[in-house]
Amino acid sequence: MSAKDPTWISDWNPEDPTFWETRGKVTARRNLIWSIVAEHIGFSVWLIWSIVATKLPAAGFHYTTDELFQLVAIPGLIGSLMRFPYTFAVTTFGGRNWTIFSAAVLFIPTFGLAYFVSQPDTPFWLMLLVASTAGLGGGNFASSMANISFFYPDRMKGWALGLNAAGGNIGVSSVQLITPILMGLGVINLYQATPVSGVYLQNAGLMWVIPLIIAVCGAVFFMNNLTSAKSSFKDQLAIVKRKHTWIMSFIYIGTFGSFIGYSAAFPLLIKTQFPQITIGIAFLGPLVGSLSRPFGGLLADKIGGAIITFWNFIAMAAATIGVIYFVGIKDFTGFLAMFLILFVTTGIGNGSTYRMIPSIFREENLRKARGKGDAGRAMAIKTASIESGAALGFIGAIGACGGYFIPSGFGKSIAVTGGPQLALVIYLGFYAICLAFTWWFYLRRSPAEASATGLAEARI
Repeated sequence: MSAKDPTWISDWNPEDPTFWETRGKVTARRNLIWSIVAEHIGFSVWLIWSIVATKLPAAGFHYTTDELFQLVAIPGLIGSLMRFPYTFAVTTFGGRNWTIFSAAVLFIPTFGLAYFVSQPDTPFWLMLLVASTAGLGGGNFASSMANISFFYPDRMKGWALGLNAAGGNIGVSSVQLITPILMGLGVINLYQATPVSGVYLQNAGLMWVIPLIIAVCGAVFFMNNLTSAKSSFKDQLAIVKRKHTWIMSFIYIGTFGSFIGYSAAFPLLIKTQFPQITIGIAFLGPLVGSLSRPFGGLLADKIGGAIITFWNFIAMAAATIGVIYFVGIKDFTGFLAMFLILFVTTGIGNGSTYRMIPSIFREENLRKARGKGDAGRAMAIKTASIESGAALGFIGAIGACGGYFIPSGFGKSIAVTGGPQLALVIYLGFYAICLAFTWWFYLRRSPAEASATGLAEARI
């Protein structure tokens, strides 16, 4: 601990087995737990509108179907943009400090939602602005993942990052399960508005006030900052020049972008395509996708991230074809089964691709340090840690764009063709490209050991 500030840890070396077993493991686990709590609530706030939008017509809001999908999509866009500054905030302000701030700022979208959903005369542009503030919750993932990556040794990053991400991702399922229930109860009703069709939309925002207070207090009292994670913005910005940053960003749109995009669109997609089915079942998709994510990281730790990602994209493509078929014949059972499989594959792909990122940067930096002795190797490992932490957030930011493009694509597809099939065909083509990229850059064998394609030999 720092003598001046006990919240800062100045001697952190998780790669040392003795340090890890005697001191590191307990501290890392404590920070991981509270990171998950804050990130879980962040995801929940981020996806509030996926449920609220389905209830607005019954509450007297006269928005078109395309406008409802825009309300669902806009938090995804803002969340992806917020991830860029959030990524670099950890190494500037400290992981604990930024967790406190990023959790506290979520009072803005929760109270904003609670007020405006009780005003049926709210114009669409203003409601879109209110919905966009929920994107603040999407930024939490980038800072949380970057922070936790510094706490764990390289051999455990896949599992640790998988748990951290799954704990956040499952917030999507929580909000889609709990929100419809609480909107039917008038126990908490800040503005005493008269419910329409028995729905208290205000509760969708108010339900997160106490959890947010708990998250802020938990970060204040139980989390730490790492001096070893401090880095200048210039040092971190070096990742922008690394081609693997952009390749993995593209691939991550296919995995995480699909997860967050489908999660946001799923309730409204069910309501528009199968109006006789309750949207209460929508939580199952994000739930299975979240639970499968740690196993994607675990499999990647044991087998290799690239090979898991490759076969996972094949499974995603097959499930997408199934969704296209069953939504076309209006068979909800088949539609739900295929979509749940698709959600599982997005979770596995999230875990495996995120495990690839630190491995890639570690391998690339170690190759540059060959022949430079132990000092060169130590510096390479430290540089890889800084770069991979920044890359995790940066890639996560670009990947989150799927949270906007997928719901928006569904809305446009339904408006133009009357169904979501056109959008699904486009997503299917995107998975084919991701599959090709994964093979070409990370699985294709090459005699040129120092080349990018030589990463295949390293079992990235």
